[in-house]
Amino acid sequence: MNAFLRATVLMLMVGSYHAASLASTPAKGLVPAGAIAMYQGADRHDRLVAGAKQEGELMVYHAYPNLTVALAAFSKKYGIKVKSWRADSESILQRVITEARGSRNVVDIVQNNAPENEALHREKLLQPVWSPYLGDLIPEASPAHKEWVGITIDAWTAAYNSNVIKQADLPKSYQDLLKPRWKNQLGIEANDYGWFGALLEALGEQQGRKLFAAVVATNGISLHKGHSLLTTMVASGDVPLALSVYSWNPVQLMKKGAPVKLLLLQPVLAQFSTLAIPKKAPHPYAAALFYDYLVSDEGQQLLASLDYVVTSKKIARPFGNGALQFVDPGRALDNQDRWTKEFNDILVDSQEK
Repeated sequence: MNAFLRATVLMLMVGSYHAASLASTPAKGLVPAGAIAMYQGADRHDRLVAGAKQEGELMVYHAYPNLTVALAAFSKKYGIKVKSWRADSESILQRVITEARGSRNVVDIVQNNAPENEALHREKLLQPVWSPYLGDLIPEASPAHKEWVGITIDAWTAAYNSNVIKQADLPKSYQDLLKPRWKNQLGIEANDYGWFGALLEALGEQQGRKLFAAVVATNGISLHKGHSLLTTMVASGDVPLALSVYSWNPVQLMKKGAPVKLLLLQPVLAQFSTLAIPKKAPHPYAAALFYDYLVSDEGQQLLASLDYVVTSKKIARPFGNGALQFVDPGRALDNQDRWTKEFNDILVDSQEK
């Protein structure tokens, strides 16, 4: 049998397997998650809805606080009970790995930062997923392995208190942070190792290290755990200028009347917040249905209404469509130890001496 015929037979076998797997109402636990997640038939949505309704529930681990709004909307639309557990990105990663190693198949959907879900990909715990809506997202949001998808963009931006800092005084570059005006005015999120390491590379590693060491020595940089907390401290005036919040943090507070504004210092770095389905998700139909829901126009519009920067090409970014430098999640994992050390050496240890 020549290569062409072998490929054709293989395609027919895979197609027949998918069709057979999905031909009837699913019985819980009998249909492999892969057959569902990768199904590309025109009736995909109807089959997912039917299967999800029989499963009856969905378990989601998530890092975004406001993802609960999307979970509630999904539950109301499809009549499926949604359970959720929220934690920081590292805790979610460790819990998924620990449960998998203990053969505890609990979670259906993992919403987390790209590096953490890329780590699950490397652990071979995730399922490739096809969706009819992937073509509506920016190309960078969907890696070749298809085991996670970027649903929103977490762009690291600066934020400042507009009652404390006049617009005319704002820094135009990181170099401007050396000015005496910024003494005891600056703050950074305490765990932004990836942002800092990628920023040093973008500025030129030697030049970037020298610059931030000088800023710390001259003006100091305070560290605060949590992007939301840091933005709140900007609003209160405790940290007049924060260098590493997510772009949606100040927007959410601005809508509540807080004196917080967003500031873009070049280069603007970004990473994806992603969605993934574990290979052994106990409710694979509900998982695939929720995945499609969040990357569809409806789901993307809902996330945009919560001030997140979505990956849909159809929805404009609130701070414009200027160039973003996406931090490669694989490089973030490979350089994690080095970037963490640089962060601690320059921003932590030097200020404790």
